[in-house]
Amino acid sequence: MTRSTPDSDEAAWQRLMSIRQSIDNIDAALVHLLAERFKFTQTVGELKAAHGLPAADPERERTQIARLRELAAESNLDPEFAEKWFNFVVTEVIRHHIQAGADGAERTGE
Repeated sequence: MTRSTPDSDEAAWQRLMSIRQSIDNIDAALVHLLAERFKFTQTVGELKAAHGLPAADPERERTQIARLRELAAESNLDPEFAEKWFNFVVTEVIRHHIQAGADGAERTGE
């Protein structure tokens, strides 16, 4: 067993803080990327609502899940996790699409 010393504790603490800063930076980037993604999906929802298209597209979702599972496996990320993440995002996107459709119907009196 290795004994810690004040110097090794300080070095470990500094390393920990550095790693945490990297994690924080990645978390910030993910939030910004998700915000950007939702801007595009909002546009998709508005387009679907304006043309009476369904909020969900099961075939697209199946294709995306397969693609993301493959990307996850290539990146040493659990494909199951990638699919769960995608399903969570899609659920939120569809909720927004349905809301956009309802808002559009209210604005047009439909």
